[in-house]
Amino acid sequence: MTSAPVEVAPVEVAPSEVKGDPALEDATTTDKPWLVIVWNDPVNLMSYVVYVFQKLFGYSREKSTRLMLQVHHDGKAVVSDGNREKAEADVARLHGFGLWATMEHPS
Repeated sequence: MTSAPVEVAPVEVAPSEVKGDPALEDATTTDKPWLVIVWNDPVNLMSYVVYVFQKLFGYSREKSTRLMLQVHHDGKAVVSDGNREKAEADVARLHGFGLWATMEHPS
């Protein structure tokens, strides 16, 4: 007994509703990490800033010095990145050491 071949109709998928809802668009944009930025201030010594970068992030003396000089000359430097929770924790730790830090999400 042989059966006749079964034909399957193509399935049409409606356009995603995510396009129209900004809240859902933000929730699905996880490919870009949050950036942690340290800003220049007139209080902390450059050697102290190098020390903090080494202690908090485990950076080499050379990388820490390079980042410190970027903060000093350019007014700011991105010192770490990651998901929102990690960025918030890094900002809090930097504040704990007396450095001015913020976080931002690139658009």
